[in-house]
Amino acid sequence: MADWNQITFVACVRQRKSSMNFLTSLTDWLWSPLVVLALGLGLVFTILTRGVQIRRIPDMIRHIWKGERSEAGISSFQALTLTLSSRVGVGNIAGVATAIAAGGPGALFWMAVMALLGGATAFIESTLAQIYKIKSEGTFWGGIPYYLEKGLRRKWLGVVAASAALALYAVLAPGVQSNAIAASFDQAMGIKPWLTGVVLVGLLGFVIFGQRGRVVGVADVLVPFMAIGYIIAALIVLAANLTEVPAVFLLVVKSAAGVDSVFGGIVGAAIAWGVRRALFSNVAGVGEGTYGAAAAQVSHPAKQGLVQAFSIYIDTLFVCTATGFMILVTGNYNVHTESGEHIITHIKGVEAGPAYTQGAIDSVIPGIGPHFVATAIGLFAFTTLVAFYYIANTSLTYLTRGVRNESLLHALRVAMLAMVFYGAVESADIMWAIGDVGYATLAWINMICLVFLAKPALIALRDYENQRKLGVDPVFDPVKLGIDNADYWVSESSPERNPSM
Repeated sequence: MADWNQITFVACVRQRKSSMNFLTSLTDWLWSPLVVLALGLGLVFTILTRGVQIRRIPDMIRHIWKGERSEAGISSFQALTLTLSSRVGVGNIAGVATAIAAGGPGALFWMAVMALLGGATAFIESTLAQIYKIKSEGTFWGGIPYYLEKGLRRKWLGVVAASAALALYAVLAPGVQSNAIAASFDQAMGIKPWLTGVVLVGLLGFVIFGQRGRVVGVADVLVPFMAIGYIIAALIVLAANLTEVPAVFLLVVKSAAGVDSVFGGIVGAAIAWGVRRALFSNVAGVGEGTYGAAAAQVSHPAKQGLVQAFSIYIDTLFVCTATGFMILVTGNYNVHTESGEHIITHIKGVEAGPAYTQGAIDSVIPGIGPHFVATAIGLFAFTTLVAFYYIANTSLTYLTRGVRNESLLHALRVAMLAMVFYGAVESADIMWAIGDVGYATLAWINMICLVFLAKPALIALRDYENQRKLGVDPVFDPVKLGIDNADYWVSESSPERNPSM
């Protein structure tokens, strides 16, 4: 019996290793060209919009607070928090750590570059989501599938995108978030992963079995609180290491440019991992933010496009940069090559992930780091799971053509809760690889289609800016602009088109 158990164990190990090798090869095959596409698309959209993500920053901030919710839609601020709840997650803590470990300090620079260029991409896709949103059963729905069907007039393409999004956000991605929560609580407090998984399933089940208002309400309350608290902690760590900040800033730039004596040889890895983890975190071009953007009540699509562009800055330039600098100024990181060769080792035996940030905070406030980071990851990842459900539900609504099917909806909830528990007890490398495959697949679909869909968003931007020059509050009229299939906006029932309603 002992021999048979040993044989079974060895077979399972080999099977697991084989599966991991396959997933690693698949992610590399998907992501290597995607890095180039993401940077290129962001650069092209930056040129076509004349740097809208920089020129219109004052407008971005203004529109966050001006939008009002209605019976059909949520306010611009609520849409921002809903999309931030999906953007600000594990990638902002564990993702930054893995980027530094694999790409060196220079990865942080390329994450910032991706954020700046990604702001233009986020503007385009979110504006499209607003242009082609629909109103079904008194509620706004929109996102990638809707603008692919209406903008490209290819229903089958919308079905493919909706299916990919449903698979990603209900099955492939939730495990990454629950895994990070379970691992951080295990490291900080010794709580068994299976127990964390049970608690997560209970809390998430309470939220997602409620109405959409409960989903939005969780994001509305938790996102501002958690982001501000995390940045304050980062500022405390940086203030305690203020003399190191200029040297670290220079190290980041030199490493990114390939001229640092230690990290100059891995500049390719710095670019690849910086862009990869930035894209995983802020998902500009993946289309994740389009679902929340479409739900907003605004008078012009470009308004919400600007708000969503600003969310990229909050996610990557603020939260990710805060994490990266905390790690670097305290020296709580290791860097290795793709083959596993160690370039620099500051903390022996520590795996890249939340432990880097935990060590950074703990070096300034002893005894606090592990618990604070575990709590931060818990809040970040939980709100991300809530947003994932919203996106999966929207994709399911598209596939059922707006007809509410309770059986399918319950199946979606059960499948997502099952994956949350599985992710909590599975290894991190498996869950990250699965998540990377899902994100890359949806990104390829969305980014390629954005190349052919950008024109209506560019027309909307020009119309918005022309009305701003006239000193009026921009109102969208797709008929006047020659934009077809923007059905909601030409409807007489639209409160934006008919203020008296």
